[in-house]
Amino acid sequence: MPLAESLSRRCFHYVHGNNLVYNTCWEDPRLDREALALQAHDRLLMITSAGCNALDYLLAGAGEVHCVDLNPRQNALLELKVAGIRRLEFEDFFRMFGEGYWPAAPAVYQQTLRAELSATSRDYWDRRIEFFSGSGPRRSFYFRGTAGYFAWLMNGYINRVSRVRPLVEEILAATELGRQQVLYERVKPQLWRGSIRWLLRRDATLALLGVPRLQRQQLESDHQGGIARFIETCVESVFTRTLMADNYFWRVYLTGRYSPSCCPEYLKPENFARLRSGLVDRLSVHTNSICGFLEQHSGTFTRFVLLDHMDWLGQHDEPLLARQWAALLSRSAPRARVLWRSGGTRCDHVNRLPVSWQGNRRPLGELLEYHTDWADRLHAQDRVHTYGSFYIADVKNN
Repeated sequence: MPLAESLSRRCFHYVHGNNLVYNTCWEDPRLDREALALQAHDRLLMITSAGCNALDYLLAGAGEVHCVDLNPRQNALLELKVAGIRRLEFEDFFRMFGEGYWPAAPAVYQQTLRAELSATSRDYWDRRIEFFSGSGPRRSFYFRGTAGYFAWLMNGYINRVSRVRPLVEEILAATELGRQQVLYERVKPQLWRGSIRWLLRRDATLALLGVPRLQRQQLESDHQGGIARFIETCVESVFTRTLMADNYFWRVYLTGRYSPSCCPEYLKPENFARLRSGLVDRLSVHTNSICGFLEQHSGTFTRFVLLDHMDWLGQHDEPLLARQWAALLSRSAPRARVLWRSGGTRCDHVNRLPVSWQGNRRPLGELLEYHTDWADRLHAQDRVHTYGSFYIADVKNN
């Protein structure tokens, strides 16, 4: 293995093997809601991430949601949200997960929330509940974890280096897209200096953002100017094509908090009440790999949400990826649907993947029916705009 690739992999595994990586989901569930068309009979299997979208799928009508993640810290975050839904009043819940800090959080955790958690999650939050206390320079929970640390650094850059915070606040307050576009053109020269482009090309920076090396390689080859230019283009698209008043993904990392009118669905009072009244009981959390979970559990699933899992395993362990797809196919109900995203504009290695199915080895692409036009249309509406492509596929079951 080349030295650069070895160092990149070590950096990535160090960051992801020892930390809470994602403090909020970075996939737009508005796209997923349309693509999944969830109903009460649906059993959905997904990668946990920060758990925001799991709660969204329950609100959208899923009968069961099974969250699986190898990183127990991600599951601990979802468990803490569920405990808050069950035991807190909405105003306090919003202080923790909407505003990102609540000075009373450590005490309330000990008195009220801790008993609701699994032993592993208790062990994690016993040592990390101060993330919500509002203490220290990274006052907000949304500046904690590795992605949050990157957001905190970028806020420091905006405030003290490029010094465009007043313009950023005007962009966030804009109610018309035309006004927002004018403001971004004023921000752009100060924001995209050579130092920031250099930083965005570093493996350590990309590891903080959860970008595996395969994603970086795809972006470097697919986009003139490489990954730094890709990120600049994504940010420009977000600020000039989507109204920031409706974009809670970028708001929380630019400010460290959501607002009552710009936040995930689970942070709205009427939806909090729905989750508390019984919807959250349809959720289960498992620390495992997708493959391990599927091989150890019986029953079938109608929906799968795999995030950018194809990029992660495609780089590090293609045989395991093939084994995972074989397990997924065997646990698929008729016409089960699978969603995933990729950092690249294409995900060709998935179709070539040799999968054992019904006694034969077949290319995975022969076993999936893609909804390419539909996926492309939805992808164009993505408020996050950091993935290169979006996939909707039905399992043929033949």
